[in-house]
Amino acid sequence: MNDAVFPLESTPAEAQSAIAEEFAFFGDWSERYQYLIDLGRKLPPMADGLKTEENRLLGCQSMVWIVPSGDASRLDFTAASDSAIVSGLIYLALRVYSGRSAAQILATDPDYIASVGLAKHLSPTRSNGLAALLAFIRETAQRAS
Repeated sequence: MNDAVFPLESTPAEAQSAIAEEFAFFGDWSERYQYLIDLGRKLPPMADGLKTEENRLLGCQSMVWIVPSGDASRLDFTAASDSAIVSGLIYLALRVYSGRSAAQILATDPDYIASVGLAKHLSPTRSNGLAALLAFIRETAQRAS
């Protein structure tokens, strides 16, 4: 089901650090939004059969589907959105959390959101959606552990 694209870095902290470094290259938010869109295009494709109401993440204005797999030792997440920017936000979250143990997920706060300025530059609906995505990942880890 999962082609194990994630994790790219060996720890969640390294992933967050790499994300902060990448975003630091861009001077303004129009460039950062374009980078988010580009990251969203790198998300592994999700099978249409998984894009069901049951797998839909509520709390997002755009359509977002997420499917967890694995157990406490390694949780993987497959996710997709119909929005380009939201797909980029999903990519960042999966880069930090997918392919990690439940304990690692629960021990990792999403510091990258503040460090790259996402908290200030996302619309309220996107911020709510990102919060819903991160809460889903956390709840999945809590259930698995």
